[in-house]
Amino acid sequence: MSKAEHGTIVKRVSRRHEEEDHGGSWKVAFADFTLALMCLFLVLWVLAARDKEEVTRALESGGGAVMAEISGSKIPAEGGPRGSLIDRKPMPRKGEGEGPDAIRTVPGLLNPTPLRARYDTPEQMAELAALLARLSLEAGLSANLQTFVTPHGLRIMLHDTDKEGMFQLGSAVPSARFADMLHRMGPLLAKIQNPILIVGHTDASPYASKDPFGQSNARLSTERAGAARSHLLRGGMPDDAVLQVVGMAERAPVLPDQPLASVNRRIEVMVLTLDQAQAMTAMFGRPTQAEPLLPGLQAETPARDVLAALRDSVVAAGRQLPGFERAMAPAEPTLTR
Repeated sequence: MSKAEHGTIVKRVSRRHEEEDHGGSWKVAFADFTLALMCLFLVLWVLAARDKEEVTRALESGGGAVMAEISGSKIPAEGGPRGSLIDRKPMPRKGEGEGPDAIRTVPGLLNPTPLRARYDTPEQMAELAALLARLSLEAGLSANLQTFVTPHGLRIMLHDTDKEGMFQLGSAVPSARFADMLHRMGPLLAKIQNPILIVGHTDASPYASKDPFGQSNARLSTERAGAARSHLLRGGMPDDAVLQVVGMAERAPVLPDQPLASVNRRIEVMVLTLDQAQAMTAMFGRPTQAEPLLPGLQAETPARDVLAALRDSVVAAGRQLPGFERAMAPAEPTLTR
């Protein structure tokens, strides 16, 4: 065979196997990235929907700026200037609706329930106690709430149990469930005219430090009462609803024979009657009627005979003190040259 008869041989090499070995992994990585991105968008959508629901509930309960502008009430803020000071505004405070017999729906409850504008009688206070029992049941804290109808109003006790505490140990930071309970109570208290008294209590466990400026049960109880007020305000209760915020440390235990019992650690919210609120305001307000009792001492005068009896008792007790007669003697005139 001659050289001219030889043809050119072309050999084609396939790279299909190399592409299959090294080129398909990016598809799996891209699919994983797409799935992760979709999950991220889904989480963001859920968070946005939840925030929108919370804002809507806050507006409906009267805690938002729009509802505040419509009703003319002040937007509540945490830690306002009043704190535990006595509100000097006329009592009762202005609530929603017209008159004490106005009926409205309780916000925060699953089933709509009528709510009065003001609670005065024991029977009406019992109605309010039943509403709070429903709130605590829906919040999962029915074992942590007790209510008592008293002549001064409705006493609401939110206390620790052996299984669950209202606050973190030794701090004024409430647990998530307790904060949620206070947020549920806020819109309810916002719709009634009764003034509120908030009291903090601790057990008798002492602090190691005896520094007067250090942490103590008195300071802790006051801070916890203030924290409860702040969470009620966040729930929609107006700041002018609170008449006083105080801390009583371990001085008023529920179980005196068990000073370390969990039930002694509590927050009490007292829904005051109008008469009790006016009496408390008068205790710390300016005396309306005052007459001299002794030199440098004045007394409010409910009646002349009461004033005379009070003066006699003060003088009788003072005679037992050395130097009392000299202090009571009229001052001699001094001569100047």
